[in-house]
Amino acid sequence: MQVPAWVDREAFPFNVREVAGLSVVDEGQGPPIVFVHGTPTWSFEWRALIRAFSPTHRCIAVDHLGFGLSPRPPDADYSPEAHARRFAAVIEALNLPRFTLVAHDFGGPISLDFALSHPERIERVVLINTIAWPFVDEPSLARGARLAGGGLFRWLYRNLNLSFIIAKSAWGKGPRPAKMWNQYTFMFPDADSRERVLWALAKSLSASTPFFQSLWERRERFAQTPVHFIWGLRDAAFPPVILERFRKAWPHATVDTLPDAGHWPHEEAPEACIDFLKQALKRA
Repeated sequence: MQVPAWVDREAFPFNVREVAGLSVVDEGQGPPIVFVHGTPTWSFEWRALIRAFSPTHRCIAVDHLGFGLSPRPPDADYSPEAHARRFAAVIEALNLPRFTLVAHDFGGPISLDFALSHPERIERVVLINTIAWPFVDEPSLARGARLAGGGLFRWLYRNLNLSFIIAKSAWGKGPRPAKMWNQYTFMFPDADSRERVLWALAKSLSASTPFFQSLWERRERFAQTPVHFIWGLRDAAFPPVILERFRKAWPHATVDTLPDAGHWPHEEAPEACIDFLKQALKRA
């Protein structure tokens, strides 16, 4: 696949190829790890983990339609349930054996739809600052979820790049390197792309309630699946109360927290997250 000029190839030197219509990083050999990004990011967010684990594992990172190096057709469905169907198509096309799933933010529900439908194909799940139930049922998120589909939010996405305003507010205590941030902002240079892809996910906070509900209704299917959480505790988007609900649902899960990290622990504290994932991979 052709890589756009805005991509920092020094930071992101990986080979990418098209699988089921999406851009996919596929590096290394060994037990597979599938990394699934959220919004408003792309597989660039996994670069530190891919570098760390590709010597011993097959590292796969998918760019959702409209994000990163994947195409952005104007008439496509950019709802999370559509992203979930496309993610499942990639997994089937790769014909993967049992794999470790590592997912962040919206990458959680997008990939959990497949994982909860096929727990026998999942070696373990590692979830990073994400959610798996309806936003409108979560007191800390409900009001924003109901507002997100309205005209005000549409205007904010088109004119002020709202996703990145929210993203900055969800960062932790550490510095936010401009060079890193540019790899996300350059991806959506115009109002139409932001409305088509980013606002589509914002609208889904309420509109896709049945999809999120279907995930949560299947949570017992992970009763025998190893689950690990990595959580930045200074996340204004998904605060620690979200983690606590997950822990009640899956009391067998193990947890690592980062008190000074926000919504992107693997960007804010990559070395710690690499160590956390190494330990998670050693557990049965």
